[in-house]
Amino acid sequence: MDLSPSGVAHVRLTRADKMNALDPAMFAGIIDAGRRLAEMQGVRVVVLSGEGRAFCAGLDLSNFGKAPSPDSPPLTERTHGNANTFQEVAMQWRKLPVPVIAAVHGVCFGGGLQIASGADIRIVHPATRMAIMELKWGLVPDMAGYALWRGLVRDDVLRELIYTNREFSGEEAQALGLATETSEDPLARAMELAETIANKNPHAIRAAKRLQETMLEEDTDAILMAESVEQQAIMRTPNQVEAVMAEMQKRRANFEDV
Repeated sequence: MDLSPSGVAHVRLTRADKMNALDPAMFAGIIDAGRRLAEMQGVRVVVLSGEGRAFCAGLDLSNFGKAPSPDSPPLTERTHGNANTFQEVAMQWRKLPVPVIAAVHGVCFGGGLQIASGADIRIVHPATRMAIMELKWGLVPDMAGYALWRGLVRDDVLRELIYTNREFSGEEAQALGLATETSEDPLARAMELAETIANKNPHAIRAAKRLQETMLEEDTDAILMAESVEQQAIMRTPNQVEAVMAEMQKRRANFEDV
């Protein structure tokens, strides 16, 4: 993980020899990266990508034959706020206070798709192989997928994808709502978009992300009030004034970081 001068943090899945498949070490490493990002000063945008031939091939199949550790908590135990460890691997990207952009290529199956779904924005190569894979193994999606897909995919379409575990392309994913856009170079496009967002008022960007979550979770009255609360806290602050001045003077803004 590295942080650019403009505040773009790049998180890479680095188990390329296994197509970034998820094993216990990967789960722990991804959660640690999210924890460090939440505490890091100067982060404005996060880009999430996978090294090698894939974004993430899902759960490492070699784990299927292993008995769970006797000290492993039950899945119903909330180890990370409202989530268990496996859910947090995907959910933490939605919980981060800054936007997260997933750059997806190669293969994005099962848990990998749920991790990508935690991002605010997904840039996907049109030929990426994607699937909600869990029913193939007699399981259900349980890495926060149901919470993250809400509002992205039409209900009956999502049911078909889950029930059949059929494979679809990145191009189809955009049509379905699981990809924001397609690109022949998802990482380059994600970095370009991240730089654009990083040049916005960081207080306003964080407020906008909070409002997006309010829009999904709350009723109309609560949404209207949340808009007013966030706007009142931002108006006439130094960063908001700087945003206006930078636009008027046609220059890059010089914001104070959160």
